[in-house]
Amino acid sequence: MKTGKTVKSGKTVKSGKTNRAVRSPGGLSFRLDVRATVVVALLLVLALAASVLLIGTGDFEIPAADVLRTLAGQGNASQEFIVNELRLPRVLVGLLVGAALGLGGALFQAISRNPLGSPDVLGLGQGATAGALTMIVLFSGTSAQVTIGALVGGLVTGLAIYLLAWKRGVHGYRLVLVGIGVSAIVTAVNGYLLTRADIVDASRAVVWMTGSLDGRDWAQVWPLLILCAVLVPLVLTNGRALRMMEMGDDISYALGVRVERVRALLMVAAVLLTAAATAAAGPVSFVALTAPQLARRLTRSPGPNLLPSLCMGAALLVSADFISQRAFGADQLPVGVITGVLGGVYLLWLLVTERKAGRI
Repeated sequence: MKTGKTVKSGKTVKSGKTNRAVRSPGGLSFRLDVRATVVVALLLVLALAASVLLIGTGDFEIPAADVLRTLAGQGNASQEFIVNELRLPRVLVGLLVGAALGLGGALFQAISRNPLGSPDVLGLGQGATAGALTMIVLFSGTSAQVTIGALVGGLVTGLAIYLLAWKRGVHGYRLVLVGIGVSAIVTAVNGYLLTRADIVDASRAVVWMTGSLDGRDWAQVWPLLILCAVLVPLVLTNGRALRMMEMGDDISYALGVRVERVRALLMVAAVLLTAAATAAAGPVSFVALTAPQLARRLTRSPGPNLLPSLCMGAALLVSADFISQRAFGADQLPVGVITGVLGGVYLLWLLVTERKAGRI
């Protein structure tokens, strides 16, 4: 068995497994999961390394060293224009969208206590798509209007799922089943909207529905960055209560957790994160489903693994975008195609392993 250490008044005492309890001289103490901390650090390094390589990728190749020099303000005029104005916003949108989807997926899976309880399955992505299609097809909306439509569509869908699943509280299986039903209805609405569109609007809608980071600029970065800056600390501060809620509502009430209040707050945060990510990049599939699962397998820690899921989502999306630009030569694919293929393969592998283990 691996052992950790407790740090107290300059002394170290062994504690269980890979956890390390740290206490400051002022009396503040917290538990540090060493393995989870290492995983988060490695995922951050992977995400940043992929980002640097992605910034240097394109018709005008820029070596990684020059990318770093340009980001530090020491590049020439052409490099600064390409890096800071053309490629950096796209990479930042990718990082933020991946982080938002990873965190939103972890919240939904923890609240529903179901590994399939992700925005992809519950229909939030389809709801945001319905809002965007409404703006494209019926109003020929601008990019800003499409973004607002996607955000509103995701919020309305999330509210509908919550209200329909409510019966003396919101419970996991009911939430998933209602989400699947709402997803089917909204998918049918999206198909109807596509049949109403002319050829120009239909082609524009199909590209958006695939999920892509092409053409993203600072106009998409700032709203998503502000939303994440507000919601991520709010979610992380409620991580302890969310972990207690996994033991059941009765035990959580006994421990002083306001279960329905915390659940509603975190669901609103998860819906906002998912809707904002979809509004910025389209419905990028499977990131919200696979990021929390992969993070949990790496950390081997119980609980929602919120911060590892966030970092895993960011690393997955920028890595998938790098693959989409480099793996197929001149034929670049939307990032949603790559995440769909990788996520589908992972889901099949997960189902096969669960079946062999006798759990399904």
